[in-house]
Amino acid sequence: MVNEHTQPTEEGRPTPRPSFVREPLTNQDFGVVEQPLSQWERLTDMAVLRKLALLLMLALIWEAYARWLNNPLVLPTCWATLQSFGGKLASGELLQKAAVSLKVLLQGYAIGLVLALALSILAMTTRIGQDLLETLTAMLNPLPAIALLPLALVWLGLGNPSIVFVLVHSVMWPVALNTHAGFLAVSPTLRMVGRNVGLSGPSYVVRILVPAAFPSILSGLKVGWAFAWRTLIAAELVFGTTSGSGGLGWFIYENKNVLDIPAVFAGLFTVIVIGLLVESLIFRSLERATVRKWGMQT
Repeated sequence: MVNEHTQPTEEGRPTPRPSFVREPLTNQDFGVVEQPLSQWERLTDMAVLRKLALLLMLALIWEAYARWLNNPLVLPTCWATLQSFGGKLASGELLQKAAVSLKVLLQGYAIGLVLALALSILAMTTRIGQDLLETLTAMLNPLPAIALLPLALVWLGLGNPSIVFVLVHSVMWPVALNTHAGFLAVSPTLRMVGRNVGLSGPSYVVRILVPAAFPSILSGLKVGWAFAWRTLIAAELVFGTTSGSGGLGWFIYENKNVLDIPAVFAGLFTVIVIGLLVESLIFRSLERATVRKWGMQT
């Protein structure tokens, strides 16, 4: 690279500064700055393989303990549970029960989300709405959803409406609390930006508060989904069938009565598998497309 700056000499004539041409340096000139990962390091760097290894380890512990206990009425082996799960799945019984449960679950979950969002928006836009949300959550959030089941049976009868009622209760309050907490945590700068551009009411909430508070909202969605699953299985265990057909909870209850314990564990295993699929395929995808893409989470 040639340097064109000059310096004056004693005679007053400028002389050019010396020019230097340097060759580009390679990694070897600095020593070892990067090194390819070994095959083992590549494998252990994959989260999916790490989790599969943990699940395999838990399955081996389960199998070993069940064989040592040697009492299939108390704890069947992991292999017997997987055999029962495969058989019920091949016969279509588990798929039919899971479809019934998921249909009711999605109804209650959707209604609970809509009501939670409406309460949160009302709480952020009016003082009365905030007082209403704080009062209702203080009163009803500690109340177990399954405790409302007798009232639901009296009011709505035996069937899907009763289960949907308790599902809405189990979903609504955790989602509303997380959403409202996320709204309150939005920085004052973002709030002022929304006000300065003339946003108010629902448009202010949707365009400013919801994107900024989405990590908290997503956490509320996950908690609401877990609570809905628990409530649904418990409700089906308590009074069984819904609209003439039972779900996974009723499947577990029926097999417990006939002492088919591997089938009971197969029903529980189905609940776990569905939960893992929803977490990995829906919530993780939503997380990557929103909060991670926006740089709000690493």
